[in-house]
Amino acid sequence: MRLDRWSSVWRLALWLLMLPVVAAAQDAIPPLPTGVFPPEIPPGNPLTAPKVDLGKKLYFDPRLSRDNTVSCATCHDPREGFAEHDAVSTGVGGAKGVRNAPTVLNAAFLREQFWDGRAATLEDQALQPIVNPVEMAMADHAAVETKLQGLAEYGPLFKQAFGDTRVTIQRVVQAIASFERTLLDVQAPIDRFLAGNQGAISESAKRGWTLFNGKARCNTCHGYVSAFPLFTDEQYHNIGVAAKAVNFNELAGKVERHPETLPQLSHEEGINQLGRFLVTHERKDIGAFKTPQLRNLALTAPYMHDGSEKTLLEVIEFYDRGGNPNPWIDGGMRPLGLTSDEKADLAELLKTFTGEHLDRFEALSKLMPTR
Repeated sequence: MRLDRWSSVWRLALWLLMLPVVAAAQDAIPPLPTGVFPPEIPPGNPLTAPKVDLGKKLYFDPRLSRDNTVSCATCHDPREGFAEHDAVSTGVGGAKGVRNAPTVLNAAFLREQFWDGRAATLEDQALQPIVNPVEMAMADHAAVETKLQGLAEYGPLFKQAFGDTRVTIQRVVQAIASFERTLLDVQAPIDRFLAGNQGAISESAKRGWTLFNGKARCNTCHGYVSAFPLFTDEQYHNIGVAAKAVNFNELAGKVERHPETLPQLSHEEGINQLGRFLVTHERKDIGAFKTPQLRNLALTAPYMHDGSEKTLLEVIEFYDRGGNPNPWIDGGMRPLGLTSDEKADLAELLKTFTGEHLDRFEALSKLMPTR
């Protein structure tokens, strides 16, 4: 599906309504290129420097997990493009997750979070891993509140951020989300090229850009919009990644017969491959996952929702053969007939999406906990 032509209008209208909040947050959000709409900030969670500082500490603190070994940064590592280089994440006690950890960079711009879009906000996203039994594995939200309330260094930080020392799960996720809204990067060689600087990228990458918008058909889902330059339509597509090892009909039937057990079923092997269907329960969404942004793609291997493609060339090969056929595959998937040189040019193009100012996140790397 192509980019919703009303999405930019909608974002502009909401941004105008949020001007007072945006103005108050300018010190916390890094400067954005002219014409790029800033990320939306919920009225109930205005962005402030004390809240960002608290969120940063929480983001890197493994004590948010049951055994003090896993933090948000464990799976969203600033040294690895705020993602990780494992196919799926490892949680408390060595438990394995079922999906590849996407980058947190620019997540503030996105309309929905997670590969299946089950979280509407960064706050909702931050809430779920803390009590997920295969991630941070805290018993419940009350256990999180009790644990943090007992750590003396947090009292003054909560008071600065919220006016008193009381720890609540809502405040915890509001602070983490506030910090994540400062992790923005939308300035790369591709942007200078699109602004008219022909010398910003190589000749190979220029050929790749022509292919991207033509024969390779990448722009069908990853089209460029200057006000929202993440190169994603924010839609959900079945491209056949999950069809390699599961029977979609059988799995969907199991969920439909026992919808009340979905929280448990979603951790079963195979069930997670149903993707967006687990959120909407509509069969058109079977095996569909969100179109990822392309920013800093070269830094965040492996790829796809299950981490099954190890390199950019492997991803290109997957699309070139038309994905994996299945009854719910997106109608836009088809063999492309790319030559080896064309594939190499596309890979060179994708490398130009790497940010040119990522060094400003280097200080965060020093906050990484040891495991």
